[in-house]
Amino acid sequence: MRIELATEPGDPARPNEDYASVALPASGQGGSLVLLDGVTPPEGSMGCLHSVPWFTARLGGALGELSVSRRDMTLPEVLATAITRTADAHSSTCDLSHPRTPQATVVLMRWDAERVEHLVLSDSALLMTGEGGEVTAVLDRRLAELPPAVQALRDQVRALPRGSAEREVAGRAYGAAVEALRNAEDGFFTAAADPSAAARAVTGETPRADVTAVAALTDGAARWVETFREGDWAECFALLRKEGPQHLLDRVRELEHADPDRLAFPRGKRHDDAAAVYVEL
Repeated sequence: MRIELATEPGDPARPNEDYASVALPASGQGGSLVLLDGVTPPEGSMGCLHSVPWFTARLGGALGELSVSRRDMTLPEVLATAITRTADAHSSTCDLSHPRTPQATVVLMRWDAERVEHLVLSDSALLMTGEGGEVTAVLDRRLAELPPAVQALRDQVRALPRGSAEREVAGRAYGAAVEALRNAEDGFFTAAADPSAAARAVTGETPRADVTAVAALTDGAARWVETFREGDWAECFALLRKEGPQHLLDRVRELEHADPDRLAFPRGKRHDDAAAVYVEL
């Protein structure tokens, strides 16, 4: 069995908010994969005493433990329980109703001899392939497919001169419009403090015989496909299989450094935390 993981921060001066793990039970009958991308909060209060890395470590640890120890639970039930457990760890000290309470995107996958289960919440990606070599991308597209009015605000920001007062004002308006859609009906969802978000995830099940390898990417690693257009998901998977996750992250960093002002490839951050996991079952 081949398992490779790589992750690195977007800024060496800031803690990495991504989380990745693979668990293989001693029974040898299967395993689980957890990948989280902590959501970087804006400047100012977020109602919590704890950092995003604290949150992703707590939530990721709970997901890893529950996904292998509670095989009687579905993956949405595992996620809901992990969210509740994490919320209970700081509900007495923090305002968990704050819209920017610590939160994360989620990829959760579990397999045994019979089946492969998956769950994706928000904009991290899960890739799966079988004996035939076809790659299936499991994506939650709600953040990418914002309402037309919000997309128009984004396009307006990008059309204005960088550093201008007009762009700053337009950027605040766009940010507020996106925030209004966070964990809201007709918007997009992340794992924060409300366990009901687990029911919003993209889920599915595949016969174990139809899956030979999987990969999971936070959006910082998925930039190779989604931002820089170096290839499609199948080509990204082939790169991971041949060169490994660290090579993918290195290539993303090269592409980011080649466009430091984000003019050729618009993106929210010059560099983002990035994590990639590759597993051959």
